[in-house]
Amino acid sequence: KPTSGLNYWVILLLATVSLFTTAESAFCPTDCICDDETLVVSCTGVSLDVIPIALNPSTQRIVLKESRIRMVDAAAFQFYGDLKNVDLSSNHLVTIPNGSFAAQKNLVELHLKHNKISALTEKTFQGLVSLTVLNLRDNYLETLSNGLFTSLTKLEELDLGQNRISKVDHGAFNKLGALRVLYLDDNQLTSIPSPALAPLNSLAELHIGLNVFSSLPDDGFKGLERLAVLDVTAAGLDNISEWAFRGLTSLRTLKLGGNKLREVPTKQLSILMRLEELTLGQNSFTSLRPGAFQGLSNLKKLDISGSKILTTLERGTFSDNGNLETLILKSNQKLSTLEEGALAGLPNLRHLILRDNAFVTFPESLVAWNELHRFDLSENPLICDCSLNWLASFLAPRNTTAVVCAEPPELRSKPLKGMSPDELGCAFSEGRKQVLLAVIIAGGLGVIAGIALVLYYRCRKRVSDALKDYKWKNRAISRKEHEYQKTFSDDEYIVRAAHGHHHHHMNNQAQMHH
Repeated sequence: KPTSGLNYWVILLLATVSLFTTAESAFCPTDCICDDETLVVSCTGVSLDVIPIALNPSTQRIVLKESRIRMVDAAAFQFYGDLKNVDLSSNHLVTIPNGSFAAQKNLVELHLKHNKISALTEKTFQGLVSLTVLNLRDNYLETLSNGLFTSLTKLEELDLGQNRISKVDHGAFNKLGALRVLYLDDNQLTSIPSPALAPLNSLAELHIGLNVFSSLPDDGFKGLERLAVLDVTAAGLDNISEWAFRGLTSLRTLKLGGNKLREVPTKQLSILMRLEELTLGQNSFTSLRPGAFQGLSNLKKLDISGSKILTTLERGTFSDNGNLETLILKSNQKLSTLEEGALAGLPNLRHLILRDNAFVTFPESLVAWNELHRFDLSENPLICDCSLNWLASFLAPRNTTAVVCAEPPELRSKPLKGMSPDELGCAFSEGRKQVLLAVIIAGGLGVIAGIALVLYYRCRKRVSDALKDYKWKNRAISRKEHEYQKTFSDDEYIVRAAHGHHHHHMNNQAQMHH
């Protein structure tokens, strides 16, 4: 084509000129910043249309973001053999001609995010033997065909997120044995591309959320024994097969938030013996049951935030998670109930975030508050009454005013920190309690003494009367005995006297007879 031929000769002429260009005489486009000491050229926001070819040939970093560049000419980068970093983000690129970077043996990072690139071939990145970072986020890619990245044997990070990828061929990631971080999030995948992932035996991070999986099958991540971070956020999951995570023996971080899980996948998670961080918010379970995280004895951080229907943490929820250090429960619209013992068994808890839930109170027995290094209880509809007197005192020496009252009306929007017992409706302060106790004790003793006196006065007359009766009876008995004795003596005297007289009379008669 005549026009193409003309462009070629223009580029060739400029290339020839550039061979004789020194750092002192290098051309720097208007509004660009060209630093010949750091060997960095930055043209952010500068309208260029094409890649400048008259820059310092020793340039090591070129930043051409938001510059309305529409094409990358096959020969454009051939003049900069020392390049280590190229950033062409946020332009209008549609295609990358084959061999465009063939001369860039030293290029380490290539950023092409936020363009309109819709297709790649196995020759697109040919020659990039030193490349470790390739960023293709936010383009129009739909298919990853076999062998696309075979020349990138040193690639460690590949970002293919926020595209339109619905198909990943089995050999799409062949030769990427050094790859450690892969982003496939925010695409149109309907299943885990397990066969394509299997060769990535050095993979440490996989971000595959914001797709439309609905379920995770058994052995979906087979071959990824070194995987430490798995992000399946907002992937439409309503089911996780029992052995979905089998083989992930090195997994430390798992993100399952924003899905449709109706309960905590306790059994599925229990095989992740080394798991330290779990994100599980914005799902469809209404409560956290006893032993919900059984088997996760090494869990250190748990984040359950943003749920619209979670209401309750039951007793013993974290019974198997004694190493938990950070618990984040925030922005759960209906979370209002922490059963007694819900947070029991957490001796290592140091960070507790309970912000923006539906709690109206916090029991003092909930956790060992003094052991916490950080806590956030703000944005809850607290009813500030005497039950929160302990919290007001606890907050008093701390630099926080974020915990405010929602009720009663007279305390609404006021900081709980430092509120007095009287303000919180406590009937008596501690001083008053002591006085009241003394009064009660004194009153009690007085009442007892009064009762004793009343009983004494009421019973005294009866006792007196009883004593009088007793004495009278004794006197009467004595008098009767005396009278009886007196009567007996008189009778006895009369009888005896009569007997004596009769005996004397008989004797006289006898004498007279003789």
